[in-house]
Amino acid sequence: MDDPSNPPSSPGRRRIIEFSSSPPRDRSEVGQSENLPAFEDETNILGRDVEEEDEGEGEDLFGDNMERDYQPIPELDTYEEDIIDREEYAAMSPGARAAAESEMRERDRAIADRGDGRMRRGLLFDAADEDARPGRRRRIIQQAGEDEPMDDMPEAIENLEDLKGHSISEWVSMIGPRLEIKNRFKQFLRTYVDEKGASVYREKMRQMCEANKQSLVVSYNGLAAEQSVIAYFLPEAPKEMLSIFDEAAKEVVLSLFPNYDRIATQIHVRISELPLLEEIRSLRQLHLNQLIRTSGVVTSHTGVLPQLNLVKFDCTKCGNTIGPLVQAQNKEVKPTSCPECQSYGPFEVNMEQTVYQNYQRITIQESPGKIAAGRLPRQKDAILLGDLVDICKPGDEVELTGIYTNSFDGSLNTMNGFPVFSTVIEANYVVVKEDKEAVDNLNDDDIKEILALSKDENIGERVINSIAPSIYGHENIKRAIGLSLFSGVPKNPGKKHKVRGDINVLLCGDPGTAKSQFLKYVTKVAHRPVFTTGQGASAVGLTAYVQKHPVTREWTLEAGALVLADNGVCLIDEFDKMNDADRTSIHEAMEQQTISISKAGIVAQLQARCAIIAASNPIGGRYDPSLTFAENVDLTEPILSRFDVLCVVRDTVDPVIDERMARFVTGSHVRHHPANMMNPDPSDDQTQADH
Repeated sequence: MDDPSNPPSSPGRRRIIEFSSSPPRDRSEVGQSENLPAFEDETNILGRDVEEEDEGEGEDLFGDNMERDYQPIPELDTYEEDIIDREEYAAMSPGARAAAESEMRERDRAIADRGDGRMRRGLLFDAADEDARPGRRRRIIQQAGEDEPMDDMPEAIENLEDLKGHSISEWVSMIGPRLEIKNRFKQFLRTYVDEKGASVYREKMRQMCEANKQSLVVSYNGLAAEQSVIAYFLPEAPKEMLSIFDEAAKEVVLSLFPNYDRIATQIHVRISELPLLEEIRSLRQLHLNQLIRTSGVVTSHTGVLPQLNLVKFDCTKCGNTIGPLVQAQNKEVKPTSCPECQSYGPFEVNMEQTVYQNYQRITIQESPGKIAAGRLPRQKDAILLGDLVDICKPGDEVELTGIYTNSFDGSLNTMNGFPVFSTVIEANYVVVKEDKEAVDNLNDDDIKEILALSKDENIGERVINSIAPSIYGHENIKRAIGLSLFSGVPKNPGKKHKVRGDINVLLCGDPGTAKSQFLKYVTKVAHRPVFTTGQGASAVGLTAYVQKHPVTREWTLEAGALVLADNGVCLIDEFDKMNDADRTSIHEAMEQQTISISKAGIVAQLQARCAIIAASNPIGGRYDPSLTFAENVDLTEPILSRFDVLCVVRDTVDPVIDERMARFVTGSHVRHHPANMMNPDPSDDQTQADH
């Protein structure tokens, strides 16, 4: 086996030459090894040619020639005796083995600290690349969890607006974009300042925590100015974006007030000042699953009910608790099987560990002043959750921002055929419109003009002349309507006796004297006008009534005309045609300005702070000046005493007045002719003023 011309070698000799750090053997042994052929060239040993591989991209250790490395080579598969340890060792005890391993770990740690070991600094990571080290990344992740500012952390996605072929809802649901949106919104809450340089939302969060609330109002205009991409995503994918906003806002609040989670477990971001205001009748399929803003009058609302938010179930067979499961708005969530016993139920709701939230359903209707002539008012249901419940009551004019969604309704499918879905608005932000909001929206030019008008000595006459300018004469009626529109000042001295400030006006006179025209004019200029007639109105239609809700089958309170006209004007034509029972129902509303309801177990008191302008005809059709006012109208004394101004309109025969009226009417028609509208004549205005 040993050939003197070709001394044997071994893999052991090969490994010693490559890796051993010991000094070389004597020169004679080295000389023998010099006679061996090169180790890389094994052609003579294998007896066949070996193809040379291109090493440009490295050696493929798992290629087709992988088995060649394991072929037997008898000339090399021999080992020298001096490198083989044939000594017998006794088995180590577990304690001795643990001590030896501990000593070796201490040795390796010491070598690593000196920097001359195999795990020295820079071996796996570049010494200059501090951010790539695991410890550095761990500290960055810990900072993100503790909600500390991460100014040195690079953004995960620079071009967030690049959807990469996904829809917006799919894109914002991914982990990377979701984290990026969350970090940007947190940065926006921390850094957004006003004109004076003060932090806006830091102050809002402080006020929210002082009041123990859980709603943070964020202006859409400010968000669009600072984070335009996020503001673009918000109306298109509101559910996903609002959930990200809530998480980010909670982390920022807890960074400022660490113990606030004991008071409020969730923080809700409310979006205000959405640019586009949609009418209720203009909502279409295009608006589904989008963030919308609409306005209307609340006509009814249900009671506050508990709704499942995070529900847990108990398996009745093994007693295992399943959950929590997030309950959706449009369908019920139930477990399919028990992970403990693999049974398919039955399951019972764990009442103690289940988390509930407040739920209320309201109905908003188009404002009476915004409905086109001949159209019926449209209405839409809205869902209030959390701290939004009981924020409004029937009769309030509200501005609502929410998600326009659809849900399955069995009753609609029965009537219209399958599949038809009912639509509802999941409210995100609700604000009740009041007079003080109109004052806040005044600009500098409006304030200057109002102050200039207040210094005019003839401001009263100017207001009277501006009321119904197309109606000739009747200065006293115009003065009464002007007083009713501007109203008085309510008084409540010592909070013991309340005196209303609204002025009620009754117009009574001959037919054809423009009584109804005055009422129609008021509907165009008043803030919240509600127009009705005596024949078309009933007691419950004017005040309020109770009916069963078609979905929940519970009694709900519906507002009438006087409640809808709260802080406005209620106009009643043909007042004498009403029944005595119907007129009696408005006694409380005209004096106390409240409406009390006690029906079907509902005891409530609604606000009816409105002025009433009514028009009626005298008994017999014409007014008799020889009789008193009470004798000319078919109204009782209690109802007459609640009108502050009584106006009598008579159609007298006077050729001079009739000629002036004819000139006034013909001049008005000539002035408003299309041919004269292009080139108005100033003399016509002067003639109109003289009349």
